[in-house]
Amino acid sequence: MGKAGKQRARERREQRRQEILELRKVPYTPADRWWSPDTVAAVTGSNRGIGYEIARQLAMHGLRVVVTSRDAGALRQEGLDVDYCQLDIVDESSVKAFANWILMKHGGLDILVNNAGVNFNKGSENSVEYASKVIDINYIGTKRMIQTMIPLMKPSTSGARILNIGSRLGRLGSRRNKLGDATLNEQLLRDDCLSESLIDHMVAEFLKQVGDGSWMSNGWPQIFTDYSVSKLAVNAYTRLMARTLSSRPEGHKIHINCYCPGWVKTSMTGWEGNISAEEGADTGVWTVLLPESPTGKFFAERREINF
Repeated sequence: MGKAGKQRARERREQRRQEILELRKVPYTPADRWWSPDTVAAVTGSNRGIGYEIARQLAMHGLRVVVTSRDAGALRQEGLDVDYCQLDIVDESSVKAFANWILMKHGGLDILVNNAGVNFNKGSENSVEYASKVIDINYIGTKRMIQTMIPLMKPSTSGARILNIGSRLGRLGSRRNKLGDATLNEQLLRDDCLSESLIDHMVAEFLKQVGDGSWMSNGWPQIFTDYSVSKLAVNAYTRLMARTLSSRPEGHKIHINCYCPGWVKTSMTGWEGNISAEEGADTGVWTVLLPESPTGKFFAERREINF
């Protein structure tokens, strides 16, 4: 993309940013507010950045929010009434303890936002030194939370909601960052081929090649490689779980989607993003508060995008 193309892209982003800022000024009508002060929303990794903002905005909309971090003080200092529970999504015992706490404290959960994640690359860096940790937190940890919390999602006419933080860096159709293995790419795109074992095989093969040093020559994404692979897995798992959960009866529906916050100014990006955490959180909050929730979709900038 030349200078003119980049300039047009910047102009389009800014135009959409301004459109969303206007949309955010429009209050939810009573008819749109399917939730109540008893609606419980848990946000993982909500001590800072996007997770903090999602938790803050949901609390401002009047939901009962559970933050999972080492310190919930910042939100309370803003006068928001939130609950706190320690949670490490990599630790199975911690996830089980959290589930037990949710059940005892709130009788279950209406909304789960899987925000907790890591990226060790900054700027133009593309190291895979921490690939195993990135996969373990971003994909395996997210999957662990979904599997553990599904039995605790509360029945309702509006349906429970699960939102995963995905990324456009993990899009299978990306021209710049797609998988070099065309067969694997096609299998992951096709619903009749997609399975948990296929996704797990992909990340296992990636980690194996990281271990033996062959990953660079085997067509993995070239931008933030380990992070991109982890989010590709999250995106694919979201689609898989949407299909798995689709057979649940009315009143017990669970809608699961993912969204890309964009390039956000947080510690994860080294503060090099082009939007604030408040703006980055907006589409996530908008998605889980939709009156008629879709499922198995991917969103960015309050619009559906392709996987």
